[in-house]
Amino acid sequence: MPNNQNTATDFSLILDNVLRRRQLLIGCGALSGIGLTWTPGVWAMDEIPSETTLDFEAVPANLLDTVTVPPGHTWHVVASWGDPLWSYGECFNEETRGSAHSQKLAFGDNNDGMELFVSNTRTLLAVNNEYVNLPVMYGNRASRAPETSEDVMKGQAAIGITIMEISLFNGTWSITKDSPLNRRITAQTPMKLTGPAAGTKLTITDLDPDGNLPLGTLNNCGSGRTPWNTYLSCEENFNLFFASSDREHNLSEECRRYGIRKNDRGYSWYSHDERFDIAKHPNEVNRFGYIVEIDPLNPSSLPKKHSALGRFKHENASVVVSKDNRIVVYMGDDERGEFLYRFISDSIFHPDADNSKILESGSLYVAKFADNERGKWVELTAESTGMASQAEVCVHTRKAGSIVGATTMDRPEWIAAHPHDEAIYCCLTNNKNRGRKTNAGGDKTSVDGPNPRPNNIYGHIIRWRPDEDDHANSDFSWDIFALAGNPHVHSGLNAGSPNINATNVFNSPDGLAFDSLGRLWIQTDGNYSNEGDFFRMGNNQMLVADTNAGEIKRFLVGPRECEVTGVTWSTDRKTMFVGIQHPGERGHSHFPGGKQSIPRSSIIAISRDDGKIIG
Repeated sequence: MPNNQNTATDFSLILDNVLRRRQLLIGCGALSGIGLTWTPGVWAMDEIPSETTLDFEAVPANLLDTVTVPPGHTWHVVASWGDPLWSYGECFNEETRGSAHSQKLAFGDNNDGMELFVSNTRTLLAVNNEYVNLPVMYGNRASRAPETSEDVMKGQAAIGITIMEISLFNGTWSITKDSPLNRRITAQTPMKLTGPAAGTKLTITDLDPDGNLPLGTLNNCGSGRTPWNTYLSCEENFNLFFASSDREHNLSEECRRYGIRKNDRGYSWYSHDERFDIAKHPNEVNRFGYIVEIDPLNPSSLPKKHSALGRFKHENASVVVSKDNRIVVYMGDDERGEFLYRFISDSIFHPDADNSKILESGSLYVAKFADNERGKWVELTAESTGMASQAEVCVHTRKAGSIVGATTMDRPEWIAAHPHDEAIYCCLTNNKNRGRKTNAGGDKTSVDGPNPRPNNIYGHIIRWRPDEDDHANSDFSWDIFALAGNPHVHSGLNAGSPNINATNVFNSPDGLAFDSLGRLWIQTDGNYSNEGDFFRMGNNQMLVADTNAGEIKRFLVGPRECEVTGVTWSTDRKTMFVGIQHPGERGHSHFPGGKQSIPRSSIIAISRDDGKIIG
């Protein structure tokens, strides 16, 4: 869509129509130039607990190469890439950056989503290790890239999931080495494929003729947890690891929809592990892009990839229970112009029963949003899509969503369910193609109600509520909780919603989680140039919102060139664990070691100096 005067006029009319009744839920002011009003407390609880107030001094935006938290709070590092989980593992070597052997025994790279679990007196962190930071991991050679089979094996060992026991001693959390529950799950870990796609012609390979025992997990991004205490790890940009040794290989339309190309992103796995050569094993790619369920309390358990929840670039998994006790999982597909999904289990959840197969069978839906603040979940079946089978729906899920006319969204990332009501929140992190280009499937990305800005460089947070407060209901209402922007350099829509001001500007909301008090924690993965449209935004950060009053305050600023991602809490809620991913991804950080140390992704622990709960 061209960015001309007529477009701006149409855009104003769209916003005026869509948001006039429940405008952005922030304050009573009008959005500049578009007479939008707000009725306070539309979705608020009857009484707001006093604990939800944001009682800390906001942290200013900055460009420091450290973590900044409010006065009265303290942080320390719990674990960094390469830290050994067992005493027979090697301490991280700054010169070699480790070996394949040492990495198999150590905390992985680029930690992302995480959840905390407790077994008797043991505290466990299950943590995603999303990808390999090539220039850092292989920065001890001129190519700054993997060159040998050993290099590839080290990279494959650095991704996946780390499950580790942690202990608190004298106020400091650290890895409990040699815990019987410590575990690494990598690109080489055996798994089980469940659901409609298992054992079909779409998932059978020469190396797995039964088509139900995939090897490994890739690009594990956000996370989730089930009511029966299992961990959900979400495979996102799996396409980056595949390539073709045959330059004439004809890529299918389905492969191209998922971003598969003849070249990978520099990992070179296909040269040393033929599974990742799509010319030799074209179905191997169909065995990635799922939600992986892991029992962190049983180190010998086989992780399961659940095809019934669809195959796409999963960001995270937000699990709730419907009124009839079925499990509902909300999921986002993190790519420009892709969709939001919902899964409803066939089986009923019983707290005291065996729920281990509950995610293996159910109904998959995709979201359609209307400009009148209403929406509907459309079921994806062979009948509704005209596809050959449910297996095809679950493997080529993006295609199924396009067929039924799902709403293209601005990169749906983390989704979070409010702990005290039925509202669901989702980060739409950004979309420079909104109003300009179609998605990879040719679907239009027109400016509309839930995606109200062309060239959406700042992102926003949308929320919806199921009709009758029942997550099994196919109808819902929606609105926009926050429209990120920069009032330092813009007026109007790019200044953001009224709850965005000079003290809390941010861009590209990504991670999202509620604490036990109902406060919403927002983590960013955006532009940290601090220039132009992003003037005075500083490094990536974590903010917290009172969703009743709409107030947003900056709580944390990360080190240079990092993403702030992943958050969970200790059982007493006195410690918050936060992920710092890829500091120095462009070579300008030494976090956390300082001075001339190489940068290492890390988990930090934050607590209040007065010993009170932090979430």
